This record gives sequence, structure tokens and C-alpha cells, in this order.
Amino acid sequence: MIGPQLSARTGAIASMVFAAICLWFAIDAFTTPSELSNPDQLSGGPSFAGIWALLAAAGFVIGWLAWKFSASAPR
Repeated sequence: MIGPQLSARTGAIASMVFAAICLWFAIDAFTTPSELSNPDQLSGGPSFAGIWALLAAAGFVIGWLAWKFSASAPR
């Protein structure tokens, strides 16, 4: 049956795209210049970057598992 397998692979691809966007936000937050003049912006930077990195890791794991399980599904 092609229907469920196609939707699982589509979900895996969507999850990987989501994870890539989250990773981009995390890298951008980690590489923010440290010479910002507002100390409030500097204090929240590492936790902001950590949240986006966590979301990226979860997205990659879910996408990989969805792809793996869709490939091993009985046909």
C-alpha cells in the first residue's frame, strides 16, 4: 500500500526541514556578536540558542525514525 508509506516519508522530510530551520536559528543565536550594547539581549542568548538546538535535535531524530520505519514497513 503506497498511501501510508508516502505520508510517513513526507512527514520525515517535513521534520528534517523543520530541524534544519531550527538548527539555522541555533547557529545564528550562538554566533551573535558579543559586543551588543544591551546586556538584556546578551543574558538570554545561550538559553535561546539551546532551545533551538534542542528543537533541531528532536526534529532530526523524529525525521530519521519516521524515515527508517517507513522504509521497513511491510508492502
